[in-house]
Formats: sequence, structure tokens, C-alpha cells
Amino acid sequence: MIAVFSGTGNSMYVARCLAKILGDRVVSLPTAGKDGLCADNDRVIWVFPVYSWGIPPVLGNIIKSIEIDGAGSAEHFAVMTCGDDTGYTDRTWRKTIGRRGWKACGAWSVRMPNTYVCMKGFDVDSVDVAQAKIAAAPARVAAVARGISERSDARDVVRGAFPLIKTYVIRPWFVRHAMSPRPFHSTDDCIGCSVCADNCPLGNIEMRERRPVWGNDCAMCLRCYHICPRHAVAWGKASRGKGQSRELINYVYKGRKDV
Repeated sequence: MIAVFSGTGNSMYVARCLAKILGDRVVSLPTAGKDGLCADNDRVIWVFPVYSWGIPPVLGNIIKSIEIDGAGSAEHFAVMTCGDDTGYTDRTWRKTIGRRGWKACGAWSVRMPNTYVCMKGFDVDSVDVAQAKIAAAPARVAAVARGISERSDARDVVRGAFPLIKTYVIRPWFVRHAMSPRPFHSTDDCIGCSVCADNCPLGNIEMRERRPVWGNDCAMCLRCYHICPRHAVAWGKASRGKGQSRELINYVYKGRKDV
């Protein structure tokens, strides 16, 4: 089983590529039903994006509570998508898996287009850089699939500079102070199409008088921001003037064939 959490499509794209090679079924979290889940082929492959050099909090909560038949005797693998580096995300994933009494095995990272736009200095990649990352992904995923097939215990990740500081100092601050949904709002360009609400993985957005309103159950995945056809979703002033990452999100969630 490939258990994937994906906001803007990067991780779902990687999960589907893995599924084509390995033959494992893809289960989308948290929207997929949790009943009847089982560790196919005696393994569970967790595919997820890196959030501020750590596991997305929503995924951490899922791992703590989800019931998967055969998970206790299965081998668990991690495939992390990141714009640049992962810090010690693989270590936090191993600890989270280990707390369930499960066996954590290999962990890999796959570089994909940057999508975070909610802090100064962070923006999407240029078109050329994003396309280069997407073009390189299939070969990287094939190498990851070989490692999983061989039951590798690899730590094949790009940690980047100062991983300890990034994961254990910056990340706790980020989770506490920079993951609130309160700054989300729609601009005057909003046409009330409800695409953001219809595609929120947690169902956290509702339409009121043809305008989106964000609740408190937010994964901070930014799918709403990137999927908006009018670029009318904003996070305070921090996202002002930033780009959108639309190629994969349209391919994965709208069925386009142009990637």
C-alpha cells in the first residue's frame, strides 16, 4: 500500500509513478476511508511532502491513529518530496513510525517544484527549474522503487546545510507561529467558483455568499492557493506578488495530460 498525503500534487505524482512500477495501490490521506486498509506485499510506503524540514503535522496525526491490517509485521518506507532539502525529516518519520511499534526501513527524498509562498524569501520555482525537476523525477522514482523492492534500509535523502537547526529549532517555531489558517482570504479577483473549497483535502473551506471562508482544520498545504484559476487566494500579505505552481496540481487533480 502506498499511503500518500499530497497538497499541491508533487507527492501524489510521485506516488502514482511508484504505483506504476511496483503495482501497489495508492491510498490518498486523509480523504480515503480508513476502513479495510491493509499492508499489501507486507509493506507500507508513506509518500508525503516535507513541511519546514519535518513531517506535515496532519500526517503525523494520521500515523498516530490510523489502523492498517498487517502494519505491525510489515516494513515501512518513506518517500519525501521536497523543493530543496529535507533536514532530519527522515529521523522524525522513523520516530513516529517507531512509536506505533512498526518497523521503519528505507527513506528517500525526491526533489520537486517549490510551492511554499507564505514567508518572505520563499516563492515558487521559475518555469525552467520546475520543469527540470519534473523531468528528472521519473528516473529518481525508478531508483527509489528499486530500493523499496530490495527492502533497502537506505537513508538516501538530501539533508541540506544545518539540518539539526532546521528540523529541531526552526521547525517547532514554524509549526507554532506560521501554520495558522487565519491569514487566508480571497482577493477581489475571486469569482466564487468554489474550486478551492471543492479541492481542500480536509474540507476546511466553505463558501459563504460566493466567497471562501477558511475554518481551523487546515493542513497548510496551499492547494487552495495554487489551484485557484484566478490567483485570488492569499495568505495575509506574505503571498502577495508570489507565483503559482499549477502544472502538477492541474495534472493530478484535474486530469490534464500536459505534464
